[in-house]
Amino acid sequence: MTQGRPLLNRRLAEFGTTIFAEMSALAVRTGAINLGQGFPDTDGPEEVREAAVRALRAGHGNQYPPGPGVPELRTAIAAHQQRRYALTYDPDTEVLVTAGATEAIAAALLALLEPGDEVVALEPYYDSYAACIAMAGATRVPVTLHPQPSTGTYRLDLGELRAAVTPRTRLLLLNTPHNPTGTVLTREELAAIAELACERDLLVVTDEVYEHLVFEGEHLPLAGFPGMRERTVTISSAGKTFSFTGWKVGWITASPELVTAVRSAKQYLTYVASGPFQYAVAEALSLPDSYFDALRADLRTKRDLLSGGLAEAGFEVYRPAGTYFVTTDIRPLDSSGDGFAFCRSLPERCGVVAVPNAVFYDHREQGAPFVRFAFCKRTEVLEEAVSRLKGL
Repeated sequence: MTQGRPLLNRRLAEFGTTIFAEMSALAVRTGAINLGQGFPDTDGPEEVREAAVRALRAGHGNQYPPGPGVPELRTAIAAHQQRRYALTYDPDTEVLVTAGATEAIAAALLALLEPGDEVVALEPYYDSYAACIAMAGATRVPVTLHPQPSTGTYRLDLGELRAAVTPRTRLLLLNTPHNPTGTVLTREELAAIAELACERDLLVVTDEVYEHLVFEGEHLPLAGFPGMRERTVTISSAGKTFSFTGWKVGWITASPELVTAVRSAKQYLTYVASGPFQYAVAEALSLPDSYFDALRADLRTKRDLLSGGLAEAGFEVYRPAGTYFVTTDIRPLDSSGDGFAFCRSLPERCGVVAVPNAVFYDHREQGAPFVRFAFCKRTEVLEEAVSRLKGL
């Protein structure tokens, strides 16, 4: 303490060590299988890794890359958006490369929000959303996705979303495919969100990092809906798609005005990052459709393997339509419904680590009985985890 004040900025006082750090440390300490933190246990395509090696040896990106990102990557991102979604972006004025999607989220929220603004976000939400909104001095307004046990899915109540918007609402923060529930917003839901944003003149930031990991339905960027291109900041990254999460290469696509605003904040965060890896990701984005199809098929098989094993172990399983996470309800196994206590005891009980979903909620009681498992692991690891979980 100095001058009678806590050292930590009061806006961040509610945020301690992330649950991912805690549970990963628990996995190391107990030797448990870590299905908590969402990172693959194998590297991505060899040709992409070799592209990074070539860039390093050729001296590409070993010094500061351009602030907006290397031209090769910005061009590849624009080509990807055009090829996949028929969205046209100018690589020079409408694309910005960031240090992963996490920095993209931080820069967008710091740039676009002021104290007193409200941000409507779908709950449960990725934990950095709350911290970034707090750092911007804005107020988060959660709209809860509701579990539907009869279908094993989660549902967005569009009436609740509309009711959450007030005269102070500046921005909608969306994530689809959605972490941790695996929900993929439908065309009808996205159309209603677009209509609301236009009607109330709202900005929208969309986190689409799981865009290539959709097993049911389809991924539709909100920016492609009428009236949304000029008010939407679309975020994605290479980590989830190419299994190089440590490279930290993300990006935004948006109108020149929005990109300029976000870049104004981003330049004082990392300035630039991941120079040689940017060249490798440029090559990765041009991989043939067969790569993306094989990735999706592999993860669908792993989803089914883990979902089936969790159901056999006694969990109520919410089968994800996208991402690489399965949400479960622990109450059939633990009537207390305390996800934190359950996850902290799970490594000792059966040698598996998971994450309590309550950390992703403002309304902690809504998420209390739910626990998330990651299936972006080798098949033999998942099979061993399923075997261990049956001991419950």
